[in-house]
Amino acid sequence: MTKKEAERPKKRVEQSTPTQKVAPTQVTKPLVEKPKEQEVILEYSYKSKNMPINIRIYKTEGEFIPIYEVSIATISRTTEIILEKIRQELIKQVRLGMVDLTDTKKAGLVEERFSDTIGDLINRYFPDIDDQHKGFLTTYLIQRALGMGRIEILMDDKQLEEVAINSSDEPVWVYHQKTGWLKTNITVEDEDQTRHYATMIGRKVGRQISILDPLLDAHLNEGDRVNATLMPISTFGNSITLRKFSRDPWTITSFLKFKTLSIEAAALIWTAIQYELSALVVGGTASGKTSMLNVVSNFFPPTQRVISIEDTREIRLPKYQHWLAMSTRTANAEGRGEVSMLDLLVNSLRQRPDRIIVGEVRRKREAETLFEAIHTGHSVYATFHANTAEEAVTRLTNPPIEVPKIMLPAISMLLVQYRNRRTGMRRTFQLAEVLPDGNSNVILQYDAKRDNMLAANKSKALMDTLELFTGHTQKELNSELKEKVQLLKIMVQKNIEGIDDVGLVMAHYYTNKEKLFKELKTNKFKIGD
Repeated sequence: MTKKEAERPKKRVEQSTPTQKVAPTQVTKPLVEKPKEQEVILEYSYKSKNMPINIRIYKTEGEFIPIYEVSIATISRTTEIILEKIRQELIKQVRLGMVDLTDTKKAGLVEERFSDTIGDLINRYFPDIDDQHKGFLTTYLIQRALGMGRIEILMDDKQLEEVAINSSDEPVWVYHQKTGWLKTNITVEDEDQTRHYATMIGRKVGRQISILDPLLDAHLNEGDRVNATLMPISTFGNSITLRKFSRDPWTITSFLKFKTLSIEAAALIWTAIQYELSALVVGGTASGKTSMLNVVSNFFPPTQRVISIEDTREIRLPKYQHWLAMSTRTANAEGRGEVSMLDLLVNSLRQRPDRIIVGEVRRKREAETLFEAIHTGHSVYATFHANTAEEAVTRLTNPPIEVPKIMLPAISMLLVQYRNRRTGMRRTFQLAEVLPDGNSNVILQYDAKRDNMLAANKSKALMDTLELFTGHTQKELNSELKEKVQLLKIMVQKNIEGIDDVGLVMAHYYTNKEKLFKELKTNKFKIGD
């Protein structure tokens, strides 16, 4: 063997060795790749109808937005496949007329008809199933057949404020009370699915959405607000945004617990409302104006008739109130059938109201009618966009609203709400009175450094008005304010927070407050009676 021949195999080995070391690494890299790290932020469970739902919110590597993961307990992937077969068979067996789907009064009958057929199909596919599992499988199928499937599961989570479908190319988004916007593990099949949901919602509220009329803005019977758009108006795909109506509205107890306003301010507001002084709730977008309006309504006596007028029903009064709720309606595709806030406001004056609640004043005619209602002897409460009491006066008295400044003193109080957008914290920023010349005078001012409301200026009109209409002296009014502070403290201590529970306390206060205080102090007062 020559020297060159002896060296050839050695070269081949040296050349192949690096290749043999690299190749296995390249092939096996995807197999041994570590899963993305997850940081769990929140875990909890709730029930959607009678289905147990598990929620896990977590951050994962490579995602800038946390994930909201939904899982339906005891329903495996295999079970879902079988349930989809049942759903297809269900559609063939049960035929419903359009009137059944659009008539809300027949909703129970429609579900009952589906339930009977579903029960037979479940027994066929799952012969050994128990009643509990059969119950939530039935609910699951009804939601898939008559509703929006897993979207309805999201709507049953009390900690969510918004549910948004932007397109079928991305997951459904939700806005969580504690964590803000999140991506979910739920998607819609395609754009037709989103359009089907929008059409179905429109039918339920007597509206339609189509290529010619691609925008839908409505609210459901439960009060949830729905906005839908169709392509090409929404560029990326058909969209639906559902804003959830709070099932547990804010009350004065909630405000005090979260330090939204001071207890002294609450007592003063209560006294003004009790003696039928009108108020305007002022603030920027999402500052808590409607929440404050709801809190103000906690103080209405149960013996008076209340009419609320809103574009989207958000106000909720205790069941002990004599309350009529009305909502506006937009025009149909032919431009007919509109019922405006002005129409309802004028109409409400013919229904003998003691109190009128207006969701929001936006236009000149609405503001004029509002002040006319006050001057004819009605107590009126409304919301208005402005950041301070002074700005509210400026906006009301200048174009485009242009209410004569001489009419402004009809509004006794301006309650200004504020939201810190960096922290999400909401506070009552100012409690102001309107002076006889139409200008505002701030009585209580929020101090951000101390996180509390402090006295700003002495009252020049509000207390005088209360003395005039009640016949009480300043000393008697102060004594009444102290009494209200005492009761509010007891409500916070005893956690009397529900809308109907607070309403019950108020009803007892106005009818027999001596008995109320006695029962509260001796723990004999029963909530819900």
